Amino acid sequence: MMRACAALGLSLALAGCGPLVQLGGNSPAPATLLVLRAAAPPPEWRGPTPLGETLAVAVPDVPAELQTLRLAVQVGPAGVQYLAGASWAEQPGRQFQRLLADTLAGAGVAVLDMRAGTVSPARALTGHLREFGLDVRGAAVVRVRYDAQLAGPRGGGTVALRRFVAEEPVASQQPEAVAAALGRAANRLAAEVAAWVKG
Repeated sequence: MMRACAALGLSLALAGCGPLVQLGGNSPAPATLLVLRAAAPPPEWRGPTPLGETLAVAVPDVPAELQTLRLAVQVGPAGVQYLAGASWAEQPGRQFQRLLADTLAGAGVAVLDMRAGTVSPARALTGHLREFGLDVRGAAVVRVRYDAQLAGPRGGGTVALRRFVAEEPVASQQPEAVAAALGRAANRLAAEVAAWVKG
């Protein structure tokens, strides 16, 4: 009984001190979190879809500088900084994967959500998101570079490889303007990937 009372007293004392872990450290929360969205929402699927037409879209591998909620800025051949005041709602690789899956679904590809079932897709789209940020080494542009790998159909033993690059000029280096330019570039690149997958 004494131990239970002591434990209760300790937990109440800690609760009065506020949170022990503060997300984001001691930095103030950003005014706006940046997000990527597909240009058009995917349609609802109706009716059965043959398994041979299904595709899974993996979260792409990313370099260390993109494994963050900050927005990368290429400032030199071997130098990366982060845009002041810019913070993604979710890491770029995951947001890009969702945008890519939505774009493919909107183009008529049967995209399976591998988190929500055990059905094996006929094909798999994986790849590396090599660049996703602002480049200020010359005229300021945002650049998205995705090295795609399309495997399948099952048992086919083939893999198709292709590099996709999209750039968009930026007139302002304010976080929301840069994120909007990245969204336009990512959507254009995703449309090219969808045409390639369907072809």
